Amino acid sequence: MKVTVYRKEHFNAAHRLHNPNWSEEKNKLVFGKCNNPNFHGHNYDLVVKLRGSIDPETGYVYDMKLLKDLIQEHIIKKFDHKNLNLDTHEFKSLNPTAENIAVVIWNILRNQIDKTYELIVRLYETERNFVEYDGNDL
Repeated sequence: MKVTVYRKEHFNAAHRLHNPNWSEEKNKLVFGKCNNPNFHGHNYDLVVKLRGSIDPETGYVYDMKLLKDLIQEHIIKKFDHKNLNLDTHEFKSLNPTAENIAVVIWNILRNQIDKTYELIVRLYETERNFVEYDGNDL
């Protein structure tokens, strides 16, 4: 029997969507306002989903305090109130789209959480725009 548990967190970050291999005109055409050379920010909501078996001794799928601490230590401290393009090594040469941010977060957490758990990351860039990454089948 598998059960999914969820942990929701929040962080604020600035970024600029830009492809250095393209002209300024093409960047403006493709990324619009998100290509602002002075950056722009989002209030991101992050939902981390873990799917696994219930431990018969604890009754937990995963200790939610431990999950909270992992997310705080490895994601929130790293990205909250940062300029993703300038302040993080993960996005020095990777365009910080919501899609890429979700994959980066998934990879960071995957290294911290036992592979017996399915891990899925959902990232809300706005209330209406969100992405989900499930790298479990790769």
